[in-house]
Amino acid sequence: MELPYLRSYPETLQTQARELLAAGKLGSVLQRKYPVAHSVRSDKALYDYAQELKACYLRNAGTVNKVVFDSKIHVVRHALGLHTSISKVQGNRLAARHEIRVASMFKQVPDEFLRMIVVHELAHLREKDHDKAFYQLCTHMEPQYHQYEFDLRLYLTYMEHSGERLWSADGADQPGSAKS
Repeated sequence: MELPYLRSYPETLQTQARELLAAGKLGSVLQRKYPVAHSVRSDKALYDYAQELKACYLRNAGTVNKVVFDSKIHVVRHALGLHTSISKVQGNRLAARHEIRVASMFKQVPDEFLRMIVVHELAHLREKDHDKAFYQLCTHMEPQYHQYEFDLRLYLTYMEHSGERLWSADGADQPGSAKS
């Protein structure tokens, strides 16, 4: 069984993921670990969420002009979010506009997953490449960054194989949750 989201992880972890998938347990393992979806529902709330993280960890980094959920980002291309920097000439100087776009499917995930994605995109304000300095900055902003990224990749693997989401915006239609 091919696991594209876990390709860069050790074979032992991939084998464990395959076994959980085959036994139909991967979804319940993730739901036990992360029982509730975040409450960030609008682009304005996402902007505020990102600004709060930026204010805590990257005060002197460039201004983030826009943060939105974007339905055009397809996770199949392995993009969870995008950071873009657009340069514009203003008078005799060059100004950069920074935008962060998060795939819309992440409106319905636990806070830990959203935080990992936003931290990743914010880190690009300082570090352009995915190198050691970049990941050190990510773990400075979120000490559990690597664990959340792995668990998010497990969730993407689960979705790819089951075709269903584990969390919803209101929490009412999650598998195994009580309906009112």
